[in-house]
Amino acid sequence: MNPHIFRAYDIRGIAHLPKSDLLVDLNSEIIELIGKGVGTYLLRHSGPKIAIGGDNRLSTPDLKAAFTKGLLSTGCQVIDIGLSPSPLLYYATCKLGLDGGINITASHNPKEYNGIKIVGKKAHAICGEDLQEIYRIIEEEAFKVGEGSLIKRNDIFDIYIAELKSKIKLGRPVKVIVDAGNGVTGPFIPKLLRSLGCVVEELYCDLDGNFPNHPANPEEVENLAVLIRKMKNNEAEIGLGFDGDGDRIGIIDEKGNHYAADIHLFLLAKDLLGRIPGASIVFDVKVSQVIPELIRKYGGNPIMAKTGHSFIEQTMHEKGALLAGEVSGHLFFGEDYYGFDDALLAAAKTIEIISQGNNPLSAHFKEIPKTYTTPEIKIPCPDDRKFKIVEKLRDYFVSIYDCITIDGVRILFDQNTWGIIRCSNTTPNITMRFEALTKKRLGEIISIIIQEMGKYPVADISHLKSLEKKLL
Repeated sequence: MNPHIFRAYDIRGIAHLPKSDLLVDLNSEIIELIGKGVGTYLLRHSGPKIAIGGDNRLSTPDLKAAFTKGLLSTGCQVIDIGLSPSPLLYYATCKLGLDGGINITASHNPKEYNGIKIVGKKAHAICGEDLQEIYRIIEEEAFKVGEGSLIKRNDIFDIYIAELKSKIKLGRPVKVIVDAGNGVTGPFIPKLLRSLGCVVEELYCDLDGNFPNHPANPEEVENLAVLIRKMKNNEAEIGLGFDGDGDRIGIIDEKGNHYAADIHLFLLAKDLLGRIPGASIVFDVKVSQVIPELIRKYGGNPIMAKTGHSFIEQTMHEKGALLAGEVSGHLFFGEDYYGFDDALLAAAKTIEIISQGNNPLSAHFKEIPKTYTTPEIKIPCPDDRKFKIVEKLRDYFVSIYDCITIDGVRILFDQNTWGIIRCSNTTPNITMRFEALTKKRLGEIISIIIQEMGKYPVADISHLKSLEKKLL
């Protein structure tokens, strides 16, 4: 078994390679062993009642069956909820009071990949060292043995819709275009939105595990090109893009403008603070500097946390926060909800906000000051070198600028001008993001980073240099 499939937040690897001689990380035999390991772990730490679901990848049915076989061999009581976006699996775990949940999915990865997302009670993420414990259980073959049980339920989404309908009330019908990228959200989100009273146009909502139209990743604007074109043609009030397993969302306004997830978080935060002044709102270290400033303006308590699903979730629970978000597109809801990331609920809440008046979506963002922000930039760097390099960069910049060091180093150059340098938790990359009030200043701070990064030739900064040339 390839140990590298046990990543920071989930288990993920190559599962399906037609007409290829490359090694497969996940086949039925391996995933049955992982099922035994996960079952043993959950029985040790949580309990026997486990939900399982899966996305529409070509390899998912076989892998899900093998994983279920592994769970049953340990004595787990398994509830199969069928085809499932990750938020629906999390919902089932919470709503049914289960001890854990499994979703077979690789989110936005190419079609050859698949993976396993694992949660414990109340849908708390099983990740990091917990995943390493599961790996050790498998390596040592320290599996529990028991007689499990399996039941199937096909009513979870109907229960989910009923709960959201009790919480979300539209002031008027809203015209929506939904781009599911041929991922698992396709059959679910149109049904939910229509039940709320929306007029829905479907784009790539048919299930296709080959993902023929574009990668199901709304963080990358180019993936939403057709949706943006439709919005520019005045076909709807809001466009929604979803990732492969429905836990991340991207939004497009009536003019075809794409909003990063941290800006989307502001819209939700402003709405929340109108009802609950003083509420705490958590966000990761990559957000725009305007976000904490605006949260304070509206009477909220902004809290910055390390990037990563588990860190956001942990901080949210520790601080009693009612809302949280990451630049990657994860949005977590704690107000009269369960605290997990749910892109379907994010869509419903955003549409509810629009429906309360006649202002277009773009008008809700008019007070956000104009800044120039890069997307996340990935600098290839070997895993065994990246942490030391970021540590040295942190020490250097801390000696010169005001910095935040909870996750790598966030350098505060001046007003609304900053840069973040941190290690990717999942890939051999150093990741960066920058923001400034002018393009020229953005280029200048990138030049400062390039000058210092030049001391570490093992890190490939060619993309950073090309960006610098475009700006200066």
